Amino acid sequence: MYNVGLAGLTFWSPNVNIFRDPRWGRGQETPGEDPLLSSKYASAYVRGLQQSDDGSPDRLKVAACCKHYTAYDLENWKGVDRLHFNAVVTKQDMDDTFQPPFKSCVIDGNVASVMCSFNQVNGKPACADPDLLSGIVRGEWKLNGYIVADCDSVDVFYNSQHYTKTPEEAAAKAILAGLDLDCGSFLGKHTEAAVKGGLVDESAVDKAVSNNFATLMRLGFFDGNPSKAIYGKLGPKDVCTSEHQEMAREAARQGIVLLKNSKGSLPLSPTAIKTLAVIGPNANVTKTMIGNYEGTPCKYTTPLQGLTALVTTTYLPGCSNVACGTAQIDEAKKIAAAADATVLIVGIDQSIEAEGRDRVSIQLPGQQPLLITEVAKASKGNVILVVMSGGGFDISFAKNDDKITSILWVGYPGEAGGAAIADVIFGFYNPTGRLPMTWYPQSYVDKVPMTNMNMRPDPATGYPGRTYRFYTGETVYTFGDGLSYTQFNHHLVQAPKSVSIPIEEGHSCHSSKCKSVDAVQESCQNLAFDIHLRVNNAGNMSGSHTVFLFSSPPSVHNSPQKHLLGFEKVFVTAKAEALVRFKVDVCKDLSIVDELGTRKVALGLHVLHVGSLKHSLNVRI
Repeated sequence: MYNVGLAGLTFWSPNVNIFRDPRWGRGQETPGEDPLLSSKYASAYVRGLQQSDDGSPDRLKVAACCKHYTAYDLENWKGVDRLHFNAVVTKQDMDDTFQPPFKSCVIDGNVASVMCSFNQVNGKPACADPDLLSGIVRGEWKLNGYIVADCDSVDVFYNSQHYTKTPEEAAAKAILAGLDLDCGSFLGKHTEAAVKGGLVDESAVDKAVSNNFATLMRLGFFDGNPSKAIYGKLGPKDVCTSEHQEMAREAARQGIVLLKNSKGSLPLSPTAIKTLAVIGPNANVTKTMIGNYEGTPCKYTTPLQGLTALVTTTYLPGCSNVACGTAQIDEAKKIAAAADATVLIVGIDQSIEAEGRDRVSIQLPGQQPLLITEVAKASKGNVILVVMSGGGFDISFAKNDDKITSILWVGYPGEAGGAAIADVIFGFYNPTGRLPMTWYPQSYVDKVPMTNMNMRPDPATGYPGRTYRFYTGETVYTFGDGLSYTQFNHHLVQAPKSVSIPIEEGHSCHSSKCKSVDAVQESCQNLAFDIHLRVNNAGNMSGSHTVFLFSSPPSVHNSPQKHLLGFEKVFVTAKAEALVRFKVDVCKDLSIVDELGTRKVALGLHVLHVGSLKHSLNVRI
């Protein structure tokens, strides 16, 4: 697309903010609520975009950008908006929840750019904070690239947040904090006056310009005729190839999560099912499937089209849109009663969750729940509920309804989403997806304000905490949930029972009882061990399985109830087994962050678990 003048070579992507609250309108853009998952996604995404096929580490295929730095996850909730929000974050939450994906982007992914966010963090605009920008991104993590403001962020902290008295001061503060590029016209208008007024030296401007030009150089902008370069022959003809369209379908298949499946309900048999009722406001959608920050699809396969390609269908939208002010209950019941099985495709779209738009409720909107329940009651055969959305819902009513035999969450599955949904429902693909975030009951959002950034629970106020790592309340579904059409069992083959951390002779922990020790270089070298697991597919259908390795650390320093140490996806044929290995680095993987933001290894019993399998590991000195 760049070769024909339809795109640049800089992509402000990925969004690696933590999906901290189910109401967040942009959670759909992120990899979910877990810092380790987000960190691995961040570096892999960046390497995929940036690494050039000529093998040169200094060159960029395209320049990626990790955003929005940092503690950004609120759009507009009950009148509090992102342009005015001050995120008050503890040092502990900052270092163990909000920062890891950005750190991984820069250190492991070698990202070309980091974008600072609109909001303030502890009273300072993120784009005017020298500690966050020059200190951490440039200083500690050694960014090789440029720092860019989210669009009009400098204008925002001057005009909306009134952080400085004059526009010149705002320009100077941003540049001195380490900002290299302004998405917008603010620095272009006010930097010269800031230099003339003595608020910022020209050398600081030179440094910013150099960081930008170095990125252009790494992209090959000064290497002569681009058509003679490694990617010079690519054009639009290479976009919609059959391989790429198949990849869209495969990505959608892998992303589908099976949340409920009463015995033997799915997959449906394409020979036994003669007629299928397809009902719901998202049953025949196109653009909804590609979410936000979307590309131009090659072609769409809607859920209705995907299902109709396999069996005879009768279709009814059931509501005129996802808001579902009034539902066509009677007509829907009629077609469900006549069909061999019913697929309800519900959920939301960008009119309800989007950039600039948070949700207040996490229930399905309008009369959608009524439509679902009534159709389920009237249906002759199995009822499959398909939820299309970026965020989660309180769908306890459907989870607990015996008439609803299966539930699938499909996210926003992309251009081939409809084909992928049909592939899963009719058993041409065994579902492998897992939930990247917790689904809470509505009571959670009724009592937890979106503006409270604390991850950890507070028993004194009844605050329940956030995400599977800290949340203490009831869930509808939790992080990592997802079923398969087959049964996978785990067997532990190898794992140590104890690990000792070497500390120097005069260390205070020799003489007094310590709960934890600093995860420092000296005591951490070569402190790693292997865990080997056998994964057995006991069922009759081959499929992939994601093995999650969690640890529940000793409860010191307000540590998480459990956290993810690693995950591996493995394909296992029916009745066969596979070996999965995890390498656990004690200081990196078993450490926790204390109240002051320092990494510590907790001493005592760590419980490692995979599924229902548990193994105790004693960490001592």
